[in-house]
Amino acid sequence: MPASGASPLTVTVEHDTPMPMRDGTILRGTVHRPAEGGPFPTLLMRSPYGEESFRTAPVTPALRAGFAVVLQHCRGRGTSDGEFRPWVDEGADGHDTIAWITAQPWSNGEVVMSGHSYLAGCALQAAATRPPGLKAVVASMTPHDFYDGLKYHGGAFALGSALNWGALQAMLGLRHAAEAGEDVAAILRVVSDQDTAARTLPVSDIPGIPWWRDWTTHVERDAYWQDLAETLRHDRIEVPVMHVAGWFDLFLAGTLENHRRLGGPLVIGPWSHIAPGATGAGRLFFGSAASAQAIGLEQRQLAFLKGEDTGPAVKIFVMGDDVWRDEETWPLARAVETPYYFHADGLLSPEPPTGREPATFTFDPRDPVPTVGGPTLLPDPTNVGPQDQRDVERRLDVLCYSTEVLASDVEVTGPVSVTLHAETSAASTDWTAKLVDVYPDGRAMSVIDGIVRVHEPAGTFTIDLVATSQVFKAGHRIRVEVSSSNFPRFDRNPGTGRLDTTEAGLVVQHQKVFPDSYITLPIVPR
Repeated sequence: MPASGASPLTVTVEHDTPMPMRDGTILRGTVHRPAEGGPFPTLLMRSPYGEESFRTAPVTPALRAGFAVVLQHCRGRGTSDGEFRPWVDEGADGHDTIAWITAQPWSNGEVVMSGHSYLAGCALQAAATRPPGLKAVVASMTPHDFYDGLKYHGGAFALGSALNWGALQAMLGLRHAAEAGEDVAAILRVVSDQDTAARTLPVSDIPGIPWWRDWTTHVERDAYWQDLAETLRHDRIEVPVMHVAGWFDLFLAGTLENHRRLGGPLVIGPWSHIAPGATGAGRLFFGSAASAQAIGLEQRQLAFLKGEDTGPAVKIFVMGDDVWRDEETWPLARAVETPYYFHADGLLSPEPPTGREPATFTFDPRDPVPTVGGPTLLPDPTNVGPQDQRDVERRLDVLCYSTEVLASDVEVTGPVSVTLHAETSAASTDWTAKLVDVYPDGRAMSVIDGIVRVHEPAGTFTIDLVATSQVFKAGHRIRVEVSSSNFPRFDRNPGTGRLDTTEAGLVVQHQKVFPDSYITLPIVPR
């Protein structure tokens, strides 16, 4: 028997239901609706990942909440016709699908949308077309822009996630390609050995992914990216939006920017992109209370979609203390932006340094600093979130700046950035920074990281580390790592400033970091 004495729910399910788009393309999906009663409001979810991606959709809870549920395949995916073009058609197709739903006899004319990652982007792109009938959106872990924060971070190409996601989408398109007689061998090689593919130079020469050259050759925010941006006009979104983020999600910056532009409730958990709602990430367990289930997130999302949400404006998980906390705004108004300076002897301190002698290191792009954890989306699902950085810190091309052992807890909650006064011998270089929590037993657990790509030999550069909520406990130390690579999370900077650089043309880069550089930490009074 259903829990709480609930009566059995009889459901009508229609698979591969055709839904015509304005250009004549037929998209298909599954329609779930209560067998009795109606008409119903409808929860729409649109996915480019095939039927498997819908197996975790909240179909039964939504049906019990009084919704019909439509799970639709994006064009060129699943059983839908047409050609899949990332992000290009989702706004118009979402608009047309909502029009189809509201015309059905079982629909009451009201539609809501929900999703994670690309699915959430589909929802926001549809909302930007202002379709009659759309009432609300829940957007979880999704970018705010298709250039900034998705394919490029601080001007560096997000190689690891782009390659992994692009290879997945190319694989999903293989059936159509094989039926059309196309050669699918190249993408099979890429998928089977992404580590080797990631070292391809020029990066634009990686084969098999249809959109790869567009992503890798449009390195600036040019007309290509601006045309895509027109499909996600925040100023045209009028419906209420709820945002769900993860401290270790690669789209944390995008979700926070969506929230800044659109308003609405914000929930941030200690989660990664591949394990939203989990109790841990990487090598850390945050306790059972850290899960989405523990805070009733699914129930709250459905309440929001029904217009019945009474939860806090902002709910964040404070790591270190490992507790949830309700807030009125994001960022927190009471947080005090505090610079911690880099000293020549490796000290990290709120006291400004007195010397000017720079720290130096040599970066060889043939031997880049490996990605160890962070907000990643890599083929290895364990290489994500907080990871021990001690092996990384032993490298000669990684600088470390650490506080003294903390006498009391220090809470850092809010946006974090590094201001770097630095010089390079190369025509172009990358500057990377990583915030690390050093435990009394010596573990150096990563918190957040960032990168900026520069084309000047010297200057003041800002590295955006996005944001966190981390309590550095008494007995721990706060550390910042500085280097010039984080591979394959980001592509290697060849040092030449040229897109056509091959392995033979890579330039060794001699780096200087001056001690008046600093990290800005939003310290919350305790």
